[in-house]
Amino acid sequence: MAIAASVEQSPPAARPPLPPFDREGALRKVRLAEDAWNTREPERVALAYTPDSRWRNRSDFLVGRAAIVTFLKQKWQRELGYRLVKELWSFDGARIAVRFAYEWHNSGGAWFRSYGNENWAFDAQGLMASRHVSINDLAIAEHERLILWPQGRRPDDAPGLSALGL
Repeated sequence: MAIAASVEQSPPAARPPLPPFDREGALRKVRLAEDAWNTREPERVALAYTPDSRWRNRSDFLVGRAAIVTFLKQKWQRELGYRLVKELWSFDGARIAVRFAYEWHNSGGAWFRSYGNENWAFDAQGLMASRHVSINDLAIAEHERLILWPQGRRPDDAPGLSALGL
C-alpha cells in the first residue's frame, strides 16, 4: 500500500544528536526514538522525520510526515496496549540499525509480540530521511508478556531487549 503526502515547506528544526554518530550519540538517538514511539502520539513521532521522509514498513510504502501521521494513527487504533523496546544494533556515519520488540493486543484481547529490525538514514539536521523496517508477529498468551511497565516511556531501570532475552 502506498501512502503519499505533500512536503512541508518550512525548514525543519535540528534534532540532536546529529550525524556523524558516535556510540553515545547513536544510543541516545535510539532511546529518543523509543521514547517518542511509546507516547503513541503520531504528530510528535512524525517530527523526528524529514518532511519528505521515505518509509518501508512491512508492505506499506510511505512518503512524508502527513502519511506517517496517518499510518501511525491507524497502527495504534489496531495495536492496543502498545509497549516498545529498541536496541542499537550498529551505526556508521549518518546511519543507524536497530532491533526491536513490542507487545500489543487487538480489540478481541489477543496478545502479540512483534519483532523486527530497522535501518535508518539521517540528514545533516538529525532528521530521519528514510526508515526500512521488517517485522514479524508472534501470538502470545497474556501470561507470556515480558514488556510489563506502565504504558508510556520505558523506565530507566526496566530491562532492555537483551536483558529480557529477546
